[in-house]
Amino acid sequence: MNRLIPALFAAAALSACMGKTAMASDPEFAATLPIPQKLFESSDGAIFQAANGYAPLTSGARAARIGDVLTIALVEKTSATTKNSAATNRGGSFGLTPPVTGPLALFSPGDVKMGGDQSFSGSGQAQQSNSLNGEISVTIAEVYGNGTMRVRGEKLVNLNRGQEFVRFTGLVRAADITPDNRVPSSRVADARIIYSGEGEIARASKQGWLQKFFSTISPF
Repeated sequence: MNRLIPALFAAAALSACMGKTAMASDPEFAATLPIPQKLFESSDGAIFQAANGYAPLTSGARAARIGDVLTIALVEKTSATTKNSAATNRGGSFGLTPPVTGPLALFSPGDVKMGGDQSFSGSGQAQQSNSLNGEISVTIAEVYGNGTMRVRGEKLVNLNRGQEFVRFTGLVRAADITPDNRVPSSRVADARIIYSGEGEIARASKQGWLQKFFSTISPF
């Protein structure tokens, strides 16, 4: 008993420390810093250097260079419904009338009559819908030759009862960027959106490891 009390205090302290641990950032979604402008450093003798980053005057303040920030408006909404049904029915009969004289007269018409029926009916239906709304600011990580840009970013929110995070990456066209540097997520190609959380609220909504084990091997 004397050893049990210190162990309980140690477990409680460890749990408290784990609850206050800040959520780690994912390097795959880390922000990309702008490329430093190297003025008066030219490799080919020209004043204009595209490698230092270039955005035409006609684009205004739109994000166009590595490290520029733009906002992704999350407007994801999907819905799917499937329904099917089938029904079959089949019947048949067979009968003989025996002669009234001779050895076969011992059989009655009901003894040589057969019949059968077969039917089947089945139906199925499935429906699923998902919705995600919000905003997340990301940075331009790469700019390709056709003007398409790879963007990525994450938002970490540390709440008093847990942590939540949104991570985003995808390909954006320059033509889809609005003057206030916004792009709807429905116009982002190869988009990867991760929305999840950690903490006691997230743990309470998951099965324990022992219950998960028995759920896996249970035949019911």
